[in-house]
Amino acid sequence: MFAALNLSPGDPASRLAGPRASERTIAAIRRELGLDQPLSTRFWDWLTGLFHGDLGTSLTYRQSVSSLLGPRVADTLLLVGYAGVLIVVLGVGLGVWSALSRRTGTVVTALTGVGLAVPAFVAASALVALLAVKVHWFPALGAGGPSLADRLYHLTLPAVTLAIAWAAYLAQITRAAVREEAGREHVETARSRALPAGRILRRHILRNAMIPISTAVGLTVGGLIAADVVVEQAFGLNGLGAALVAAVAQKDTPVVQAVGLLMVVVFIVVNAATDLLQAALDPRIRAVSSR
Repeated sequence: MFAALNLSPGDPASRLAGPRASERTIAAIRRELGLDQPLSTRFWDWLTGLFHGDLGTSLTYRQSVSSLLGPRVADTLLLVGYAGVLIVVLGVGLGVWSALSRRTGTVVTALTGVGLAVPAFVAASALVALLAVKVHWFPALGAGGPSLADRLYHLTLPAVTLAIAWAAYLAQITRAAVREEAGREHVETARSRALPAGRILRRHILRNAMIPISTAVGLTVGGLIAADVVVEQAFGLNGLGAALVAAVAQKDTPVVQAVGLLMVVVFIVVNAATDLLQAALDPRIRAVSSR
């Protein structure tokens, strides 16, 4: 990421100096920002600073990257958390419903196929036109005021947009896992013993189906940070996605690296949590990991 951004066309110093700046002025700005140093030296300085908790200084705003991204992290995590709840509730719910109901299975499968095929920016435009412009149920832009309720209200359309494709994906994974478990011999045995349908679903089907479902949930939530970029741009949100787009356009390398690092950390943490959840759900996984 560091090399690709620095080797791409464009010079941050020239952009900061303006179109009428002299070469001397541009050279002075490059010296001030440390852009006259070799790439290896600049990357090493950033890496050593990272081990001391310093993410660097924004080339554009001349302030620490930590203070610049701090408020944006909270906005993005709230949006991703909201979308994650919608994805799990809708994805798992629709997947289980379509797996157990023959009448609705075909309809849900068709709807999830449409959800997977619709790009996020198309879904955003449709939701804004219908729910914000036409019926005025939700605001079209912004993240709302300081209260949590107002922010969740403003983030509803972005969260739904972010959740559509991922919920459709999770619904298909859930449907396949539940159908596979529902046809196993121990489930047929439980049915032959006239056990209640709810008990069979909870103890014999969902418990075993949760392993592939939890894997899909981990991949989904981990990927939401990256998918968030398009949604933030569409709804005018001031989160990490918007900061990343602006930093790439301005060649603000420290900001781009910090956002990329945060995305990687979130993905690793989510996948580690998924592994722990799977070990708690399945004693066989816990036994293998303890060897």
